[in-house]
Amino acid sequence: MQTPKYRRVVLKLSGEALAGPNGFGLDPQVLAALARQIKAVHDMGVEIAIVVGAGNFWRGRLGQQMGMDRASADYMGMLATVMNSLALQDAIEKLRVDTRVMSAVEMRQVAEPFIRRRAIRHLEKGRVVIFAAGTGNPYFTTDTTAALRAAEIEAEAILMGKQGVQGVYDSDPRTNRHAVKYDEVTYQEVLAKNLQVMDATATALCMDNRIPIVVFDMMGPDYIVKVVLGEDVGQTYVRGE
Repeated sequence: MQTPKYRRVVLKLSGEALAGPNGFGLDPQVLAALARQIKAVHDMGVEIAIVVGAGNFWRGRLGQQMGMDRASADYMGMLATVMNSLALQDAIEKLRVDTRVMSAVEMRQVAEPFIRRRAIRHLEKGRVVIFAAGTGNPYFTTDTTAALRAAEIEAEAILMGKQGVQGVYDSDPRTNRHAVKYDEVTYQEVLAKNLQVMDATATALCMDNRIPIVVFDMMGPDYIVKVVLGEDVGQTYVRGE
């Protein structure tokens, strides 16, 4: 068995990817495929925490465009991340892997409240932890949630799964076939060039806490497993000088 590159990671998944080709809602096949990879990483002894977006159901800025109060729209997005987290938990537990959903917004009937020490203890006991409901505050993205939780649990890296995009480019490769890909880039370059890896708040938080970000195509075959093993799947590493 190959030795994993990391001991503890935060896996950031986009909500849109969970929808599959439908573009909305949840695709059971995508959930099952992700669960299999998460189990494979877990079976290697890696402690894995997950943050899931909500773009397959709702985005706060969409509500704002509709004339909604921004805070209310963001709270709706937090609830959508709980839906995604419960769906992912169900898919993982079907593979007999113990999982805990921890919510930043208290809802004890469906998820544990987020408590840092308890989250770390779950990881140490070999449970997969899914962080739901963002930071519990409006105006913050799930990117920021991933950066914050990674700092809190002392994760060695954030694995940033993108939908159909291999790594970090100087422009969108889906619309510009001449886009240049980076193999490695610094936090400062991400911020200065607005490379859209994460939002600026999340990037700055990673920079301050020296948390590497690994950007890769989460839709590639077994790419989550390969990234954890340190194999080259075209990923981009974001770190300091």
